[in-house]
Amino acid sequence: MKSEALAPQIDEAGLVFRDGAFADDTWTWLADDEPLPESGAVVLSLGRFAGTPDLPGRGLAIVVRAGENVATIADRLPRLAMIAIDFPKFSDGRGFSTARLLRERFEYAGELRAIGDVLMDQIPLMRRCGIDSFAVTHQPTRAALAAGRLPEVPLYLQPVRSKSEVPAGTRPWARKPGPAALYLER
Repeated sequence: MKSEALAPQIDEAGLVFRDGAFADDTWTWLADDEPLPESGAVVLSLGRFAGTPDLPGRGLAIVVRAGENVATIADRLPRLAMIAIDFPKFSDGRGFSTARLLRERFEYAGELRAIGDVLMDQIPLMRRCGIDSFAVTHQPTRAALAAGRLPEVPLYLQPVRSKSEVPAGTRPWARKPGPAALYLER
């Protein structure tokens, strides 16, 4: 379910690409002025979550917009089941940095979802940063994912902390990815 304020970033059909297939999005996306429902899993803006310390115990998620600082809520990250990272346009890479910060510095273990302008050639790099689900609104990308055509990047040039990567021969700065399933183990 989506609010009008979040409509451009969320898939019209209410589907999310996760674990190699499309699945229903079970989250209720709320605008800042909408009241919290009595029950159910809800997605709030980072500002609303940060400004409401006494939220009831339930399925909680937030949307992190480009340029927002997740460090302001670092102590509350374990309460979140999902964090949606907004990619407002394909040329804006701040979401990649946010995802890496969440996974590496803050050790966030929940679901990271890419929303907004998510394109096929970005998905392997988003997975590399720790994003494990995608709200895809771009129709050619949706069609390619539905057909099982997920591109891979054969070599990575900057090492990350990962047990699923091995040095590429005599070039220790290059890494080869392990099986795709290892990227989704979070």
